[in-house]
Amino acid sequence: MSSLTQDPYADPRAFYGSELCRLREEAGFTQVALGELAFCSGSYIGQFEKAVRRPQLELSKLFDEILGSGKHLQRLCLLARASKVADYFADAADLERQATVLSEFSPMLVPGLLQTEAYARALIRAARRFDPQQTIDDIVSARMERTQLLDGPSAPVDWTIIHETALRLPTGGAAVMAEQLGHLAHLLRSRPNIVLQVMPFSAGPHPFLGCLVSLMQFSDAPPVLYTESAYNGWVIDEPTVVARYQSAYDLARAAALSPEASLDLIESAAKDWAKDGQHS
Repeated sequence: MSSLTQDPYADPRAFYGSELCRLREEAGFTQVALGELAFCSGSYIGQFEKAVRRPQLELSKLFDEILGSGKHLQRLCLLARASKVADYFADAADLERQATVLSEFSPMLVPGLLQTEAYARALIRAARRFDPQQTIDDIVSARMERTQLLDGPSAPVDWTIIHETALRLPTGGAAVMAEQLGHLAHLLRSRPNIVLQVMPFSAGPHPFLGCLVSLMQFSDAPPVLYTESAYNGWVIDEPTVVARYQSAYDLARAAALSPEASLDLIESAAKDWAKDGQHS
């Protein structure tokens, strides 16, 4: 994964990395030696120093203890972890921007990178019923910024599997659903880097029932896994666990409809929602 920046004053994460490097070198530790004391790899330390990975608070506490830096790195960590997205997703969002291939399974909903603004707003309002409107607007805006990841010549390959439930669940009303599914169809016809398959009801049980999964591959680092529940998420880089999820994803991909049949089903569902909207 390439460094986000080499300028320590460019953003809080870069400053955290430069301070970690300074304190480590002043203490006479190599990245590997510090990693051994902090129970992580030297390359992981390097990713923090190069501002590739967002700092972790628990590790920052360990670094402060080992390097005798009081709470310096912990305070910088809090600044560096500021994000427009939910804190539990922020690490995954950073990795997402660096991935060359994204493989996602969504059991109930259209994934965030493929959502329209109206669909995203309906989902976010349902999940945050008691939040003020400005909070909802900010979250929607951040999600729409994320969708730009799939634009341009350096965009990753995005291979998504959604369950047929996502095509049938009335989210925001018929007009919103018709627009969302029409948007999906347009993306699939116009963006060669986007591939989508639908897991039909007829496929029965599958490996990811009730579990959103995103597998990320990189040009210069091992793959990682992100999995999410309603109000929490986890980035996992343990190779055996990632490999097990990749195997399950391959099985799900084999059980899903082909991309061509999936597009036909999406366009058919979009027409059904459009008709429902006309009759409501």
